[in-house]
Amino acid sequence: MPEDDGRVVVRKRAVGGLADLAVREAQVGIVAGDPIFLSPEYRVDPVLGLYGRSRRFRGYTAETRRNYATDIGLLLTFLSGRDRVWTAATQRDIEDYEHWRRFADVNSARIGGSKWDRELAAFVGLYRWAVTHGHVRHNPVAMKQVVGWQGDLRKVPVARAKDSRPTNVHWLTPRTWRRWIDIGLRGHDVEGRPEPGWVGRLEDRNVAFVRLLISSGLRRAEAGSLLRFEVPARQLAATRYYRGTVAAEVTRSKKRRTFYVAADAVGLVEAYVEASRAWAVRQAQQQGRYEAVPGRWAVTEVTAGRTPIVHYRDVHGAAGSRRLDDLTVRERMRLYTEGPRGLEPVWLWLNEQGLPFRVHSWEGVFTAANRRCARVLVPRDRLGQDPHRVFAPYATPHSARHSFALFMLVVLDSLMDVRYGLSPQERRDFRLLYGDPWFMVQCLLGHASRETTVERYLAPVADLQLRSMLTGVDEPATAPMPELDALFTRIARQSEGIQDLDERMRPTPGERR
Repeated sequence: MPEDDGRVVVRKRAVGGLADLAVREAQVGIVAGDPIFLSPEYRVDPVLGLYGRSRRFRGYTAETRRNYATDIGLLLTFLSGRDRVWTAATQRDIEDYEHWRRFADVNSARIGGSKWDRELAAFVGLYRWAVTHGHVRHNPVAMKQVVGWQGDLRKVPVARAKDSRPTNVHWLTPRTWRRWIDIGLRGHDVEGRPEPGWVGRLEDRNVAFVRLLISSGLRRAEAGSLLRFEVPARQLAATRYYRGTVAAEVTRSKKRRTFYVAADAVGLVEAYVEASRAWAVRQAQQQGRYEAVPGRWAVTEVTAGRTPIVHYRDVHGAAGSRRLDDLTVRERMRLYTEGPRGLEPVWLWLNEQGLPFRVHSWEGVFTAANRRCARVLVPRDRLGQDPHRVFAPYATPHSARHSFALFMLVVLDSLMDVRYGLSPQERRDFRLLYGDPWFMVQCLLGHASRETTVERYLAPVADLQLRSMLTGVDEPATAPMPELDALFTRIARQSEGIQDLDERMRPTPGERR
């Protein structure tokens, strides 16, 4: 279901008899973003509609709601092929569905364990809610009781995959990221020059966003929902990193946390705001797009302090306020401010129409950049046949977070051992006072426990004995980017899953691809 601003752009004319659709939706409690499930006969399932509006379902993040709705829709289609409604599904139906999704020879789109576990979580959430509210008598998803890592008893699906990985962890070294950005986002050729005819649509926006992710470790949803005033401003005094704050509501833990971002990334964001963003805003103002946005809030003040408050007036002039920490992503997209030429969004990242660029849309930016890297760097006779990514780097928003974690571990360890020249006793004292690099990276990533950081992100390189490797570095690491390229190359050669440039990613100038 489209968000409110999408209705303005997409729904030019109302279908006959549905001119008052927005009013009727509000009367039954439907809000933008709620899923609508249709049967093959195009009938709306009222019970599934209730689930889509339930506290349980709306408590998920926007991305989880979208993923779960898709997963449930696939199960509904499978059950419909058996002439069975979802409320009458049996344990055998779920088992047969798993076989089809994961193991059936005739299924050309089989999925892995991690994807199956996510689908199971969607089904468990649906059927638990349905049992609680009396819509089904038994949960068809077989469950078993296990002991959690804290000693607590909890129920998990019996069909959880044994080949599921905690996360799809992979890294790019700093110089590989620079290569990926230059070719994928800036349109450079193999010789490092912009290709003739290259038209970089919002190139400055995309580069600024990726550099922000790489240097801060923010999640895609956290960085993608930033407001303009939440980005640290550069100061006259030279500094490598600036400190910012992620509001609680947009984090996974729902807790506010501090983040640090490199000065060059802040500069790129400011350049984007002053260039293509300003142009998109001006075009939207001239076409009156912002005045047509329903439910917009005009910000009048943002109070400072430990709990910043956003004060605003709605389209009817009524005053309201929200704690900055409590603003949802959808509410953030409704915030506007009165600029020198009229209304303009407070949301930082905008599309070419000057409207908020949705968080999940960044996936398309990364996909296009990956395809371009493959087209430019992979030899023609190897296109589609480079499973280990030997010729071209491949990146996702979350791989930027993985890379940040690895990068910070190496840099912090290097600074403690090499730059400060700590003795073993001094190092122990330093760790007792400030914590070791693992703890520091845990705080930067916003993880609840140190174990999550070690097991999910950095365990594959724990056996490298980084500290002993770093003792051989002759010069202090004063700037954590090109100076550590050689060190990251050594790590990449000894670790699986770390993408680093080699001669095959750096073709001879003039070579045809």
